[in-house]
Amino acid sequence: AAPGIRTDLKVTDSAGHLLYSREEAKKGKFAFTTEDYEIYEVCFQSHGQPGNFRLPDQLVTLNVKHGVEAMNYESVAKAEKLKPLEIDLRRLEDLSESIVKDFAFMKQREEEMRDTNESTSARVFYFSIFSMLCLVSLAAWQVFYLRRFFKAKKLIE
Repeated sequence: AAPGIRTDLKVTDSAGHLLYSREEAKKGKFAFTTEDYEIYEVCFQSHGQPGNFRLPDQLVTLNVKHGVEAMNYESVAKAEKLKPLEIDLRRLEDLSESIVKDFAFMKQREEEMRDTNESTSARVFYFSIFSMLCLVSLAAWQVFYLRRFFKAKKLIE
């Protein structure tokens, strides 16, 4: 970063709750844990010296990891005194568990979408029947009206 410029970092969830805040965020790692599946907003805000209206462009690199890929297996290995092969097995077990959870979530979403699709299809079907009945009734009314009109004008018998 350029001298005299301060970059702050804030992470909030969709409800506006502050999950992480850091001033002078030039580089480093940060983490937050949450049980909710939602959208999070990561905001970098640059502040310059008073009187400096134009801030120079800055390059921000942000690597986001979630779930199993965000776990620190080195600390788990130290805490549980695991061997390197056991660490790899733990990582694979967590990865397979994550994949199973993702498939279960996708199956649930597929069921919800299918239910929505079926209810929409039923509504469209009933709306099309209603539209056809309206068109047929208007056509019949138009035929009777034109017959009466032409009979009144004595163009038909």
